Amino acid sequence: MSVARRITSIATIAAVLVGLSGPGAGAHPGRALYVSPRGSDAAPGTARHPLRTPQVALDRLGPAGGTVRLAAGRYAGQRIVIAGRTHVTVLGAAGAVLDGAGLRPPDGQSGMVEIRDSSDVTVSGLTVTGYRTTSTAKVPIGIFVTGSGRSIRLAGNHVHHLGNDNGTLGSFDMNAHGIAVYGTSAARSLSDVTITGNELDHLVLGASETLVLNGNVDGWAVTGNVIHDNNNIGIDAIGFEDTITGPARFTDVNRARHGLIAHNRVTRIVSEGNPAYWDDGSWCNCADGIYVDGGGSIVIADNRVDASDIGIEVASEWKQGRTNAVTIAGNTVTGSRYTGLALGGYDRDRGEAYDITVTGNLLRGNNTLRDGSPEMLLQYYVHDTTITGNTVASANPDEAVLLHRVAPAGGAAKNARLVLDHNAYAGRVPAGHELYYWNGVGHRGLAAYRAAGGQDRGSTYHAK
Repeated sequence: MSVARRITSIATIAAVLVGLSGPGAGAHPGRALYVSPRGSDAAPGTARHPLRTPQVALDRLGPAGGTVRLAAGRYAGQRIVIAGRTHVTVLGAAGAVLDGAGLRPPDGQSGMVEIRDSSDVTVSGLTVTGYRTTSTAKVPIGIFVTGSGRSIRLAGNHVHHLGNDNGTLGSFDMNAHGIAVYGTSAARSLSDVTITGNELDHLVLGASETLVLNGNVDGWAVTGNVIHDNNNIGIDAIGFEDTITGPARFTDVNRARHGLIAHNRVTRIVSEGNPAYWDDGSWCNCADGIYVDGGGSIVIADNRVDASDIGIEVASEWKQGRTNAVTIAGNTVTGSRYTGLALGGYDRDRGEAYDITVTGNLLRGNNTLRDGSPEMLLQYYVHDTTITGNTVASANPDEAVLLHRVAPAGGAAKNARLVLDHNAYAGRVPAGHELYYWNGVGHRGLAAYRAAGGQDRGSTYHAK
């Protein structure tokens, strides 16, 4: 599929989804029940005589569904579980807070709001906080969608100050999420999932992600969210983990696909201080603002990623896996600590990244650690990929490292048909002093780099 058709087809579908389920989405037709912290579970659940417990209201709706409206106030120690249901809406008024402080999460994954094997469900306007643990056996999640189903809408919620506080240095056994969507059935996907207008911040995540789509999630949009001040990945589309096991694991049903990540603002996603990322006496600066790890057929467009370890990364962490058919267009990535854009596996044992289109992006002032890392990093097994029409600008006054392609590994097919052209490079050093690495070898100046790699023949460099 052409770049234009790929962007148009996915964006059009996502626009329809967002229009139906944005922050202003209304109540579901049918019965409405009202809940207030000052209500009573013996009440009829009317606006004048509300119930006290959200779960009681949900259960009272019955199989026909309807709407539960939460009044402002603190709902202490109360989770909401929607399992095997259809046609359910939960609407929080401004100031409606689900507070999990003091709750003890069960073993495994669990959400303050949990949607299991359900369809046509909307959760909007809630603040979710306080759900914490120190146990590596427990995974607290703000809003958790799992199993299979369709037409799930999460809009205008605020998830903050929760997570896994285990402090074991170097352990990847502590995990938590802000919003997690896990498609766990090989036979039936989670589809038509819209996550829009939410804020997720101050989350303690261990080895996990702020907002994640993992496994059999087919057809989704993550748009207009504000994600900031978390200690691991901001937005992640994952494939090939053991979300689905058995023969289907390394097939297309076990990957987040046909998705859109657009118009999000992702800021200060930094792994320094996260115990999971302590290694050999130092911190790994490896939290991505936006990450596609094994996902496919995804558009990443018009996002702003700032002051994170890595701005945008497209890779596959499984040797048997891959990331493909991804368009990265019109994003602005600034102030990354390590690098602005990374493509490909981070070592020789990772999977491949191919059919990647990178166009119209602004990468500026990244590598604030000033450790010689580049604005743009091409790692292992990147092929059949075009990087054109981008602005790539270093703000380092001493050393402008604009591009680093590592020395290729594996067969020729996994390194072929990589094209860079018509990019506008810039830096604070004179022309001829900027640095490009091609196949692991450094070259000073655009002319020397072109001669060595045959790339960027229509590109320019300007000293600023």
